Amino acid sequence: MSLEVKVPVVGESITEVTIAQWLKKDGDRVEMDEVIAELESDKATFELPAEAAGILRIVAQEGDTINVGAVICTIDQDGAGAAPSAPAAKTEAAPAQAAAPAQAAAQPAAATATVVGETVEMKVPTVGESISEVTIASWLKKDGDFVQMDEVIAELESDKATFELPAEAAGTLQIVAQQGDTVEIGGLLCRITPGGAGSAVANAQANAKQEAATQQVAQTVSASSGAQTYASGTPSPAAGKILAERGINAADVQGSGRDGRITKEDAQNAQARPAAQAAAAPAARQEAAAPAATGDRNQRREKMSSLRKTVARRLVTVKNETAMLTTFNEVDMKPIMDIRAKYKDKFKEVHEVGLGFMSFFTKACTVALKEWPAVNAQIDGNDMIFSDFVDISIAVSSPKGLVVPVIRNAEQLSLDGIEKEVVRLAKKARDGKLSIEEMTGGTFTITNGGVFGSMMSTPIINAPQSAILGMHNIVQRPVAINGQVEIRPMMYLALSYDHRIIDGRESVSFLVRVKELLEDPMRLLLGV
Repeated sequence: MSLEVKVPVVGESITEVTIAQWLKKDGDRVEMDEVIAELESDKATFELPAEAAGILRIVAQEGDTINVGAVICTIDQDGAGAAPSAPAAKTEAAPAQAAAPAQAAAQPAAATATVVGETVEMKVPTVGESISEVTIASWLKKDGDFVQMDEVIAELESDKATFELPAEAAGTLQIVAQQGDTVEIGGLLCRITPGGAGSAVANAQANAKQEAATQQVAQTVSASSGAQTYASGTPSPAAGKILAERGINAADVQGSGRDGRITKEDAQNAQARPAAQAAAAPAARQEAAAPAATGDRNQRREKMSSLRKTVARRLVTVKNETAMLTTFNEVDMKPIMDIRAKYKDKFKEVHEVGLGFMSFFTKACTVALKEWPAVNAQIDGNDMIFSDFVDISIAVSSPKGLVVPVIRNAEQLSLDGIEKEVVRLAKKARDGKLSIEEMTGGTFTITNGGVFGSMMSTPIINAPQSAILGMHNIVQRPVAINGQVEIRPMMYLALSYDHRIIDGRESVSFLVRVKELLEDPMRLLLGV
């Protein structure tokens, strides 16, 4: 019976792959789960395991680009007992003969490894209703390590939070998805072969012996012939394209792939070698008048985190899909600063939390949002959703990027209650411990760019909300007070809003109301 092996689904946005190289030849016998080829997409390189034991029949050749789901080879399962394939050509005879002792030496070591029980496949768990994929932030254990039941073996990262992945069994870890890969919910992350620590040690010793034997044979072949394999210095299809676009000779690039093959990452990190001195002399004379660059000119490339990619995508979406504009006003912060100076010590003594500006702004916004409900509303298709509660999202800068935890029912909280929530959420954000529930929802957002020195900005709406208030730095400026010029601590306020649901009258009136409440804090206490 012949089994068709097709290109597997390797990512949501990947529609085709290139065959980087076949690790087995047409007609070779392959074992179940043995890696037979390397596939390469525009994002990563993947290994293709055999789906059954039998005789390999190659359909697509090296360098071919084929669609996901297309047949790449077939495996003749009836060939399980077939005779070995014919000897290789004379040009390949020496490496094959040299490799034979290594294989024979490795077999006794591999035979000592035992597998107890059935292999446990660990898949990406469901971590939130709106999360469809996660990125492997880091593996805390290495491939082949022995892990205990419930031991944390990896950290997974979504666009909203970071999660720990505990082992579902005790045994030897076999990593499937690599660090940095993005895997869909339900996708395979790793396998655990149950067994005692002794089994793990035996496996490790066997692997070490096999690797040492292989290296010894490779050194013997290299010393006797001085030749490299056909893959040495050969770029993969994607790497070749990058090198051609950048005008870099493949001979100038050191390959880090299998048998010295040049990978996509090698091509991306490669730099063009300086031209020969004979050709460089005229150029040097021509550019003698140009000043030479001095100092370090290093660059580094970092992969965007899942959180950063999601933030970028959402910001562009908001910019393109909303009728966003911004209105400005300024507020005299002296009354609030006087209250803080007078009562902050007593406030902290009684409530065990500091009295900051955020509680005043949050409280003022909850009052103004009740009076102008459209600013607290959202658009859902052809409907407008109005909420009779106020969930304030607070933009917080964390080590992994901007996160926006939510203060629930902020309209019911006192100043000390708001301050305690702000402190709690900010600490969890910095520690990367925010849950999905703590970042989901929100009807209005407050962001404080003033802590970084921003004088004025136009904040972008936090979709699907319809408005966001931007706070800025406090600057001593001369202002007219009752016909007299006085120096006051002034802050610019910015309200960005979606004009599809919020009219100019509502946005301006909302901001004026916030200004009135902040400049006369007694209104907040009296509710007027």
